[in-house]
Amino acid sequence: MAQLAPIAAAIGAGASIYSSVQQGQAQSANAKAQATAAREQERARVEQAALQQSAEARAREARLAGTLASTRARLAAGGISPDEGSAAALTTGLEREAAAAQADSDQIFAARLSAGRRSLLNNDGSLTSFLRAGTTFGSSLRNLLD
Repeated sequence: MAQLAPIAAAIGAGASIYSSVQQGQAQSANAKAQATAAREQERARVEQAALQQSAEARAREARLAGTLASTRARLAAGGISPDEGSAAALTTGLEREAAAAQADSDQIFAARLSAGRRSLLNNDGSLTSFLRAGTTFGSSLRNLLD
């Protein structure tokens, strides 16, 4: 009867290891599925942000073109050449302000993208199951030797 105890302990350890490996594989599959879903959500978020950024840029360009056309027309109606002197400085200033607004928008866009980025250090659980199986095996082996 005493000879059956080590065999039963070995069978129990084997079953425990098998269970740990199966659990680890299930956790790994879940982690992969979650990682895939997170990548898809991130891709959709980035795509949405890029579309919003381009729409805002188009609207800003349209406003600038309208403002410049209106300013040039008013200056020309007043008898001033819009390409010379203070009129040219005015139109150049409008263009410079629009470029600065675009640069600010680009910086905000980059910050929004980087804020949603997941850390490269996040684990996916693939190694955890094997470490647990090793721990279980080690404790079972220690029990057998005691």
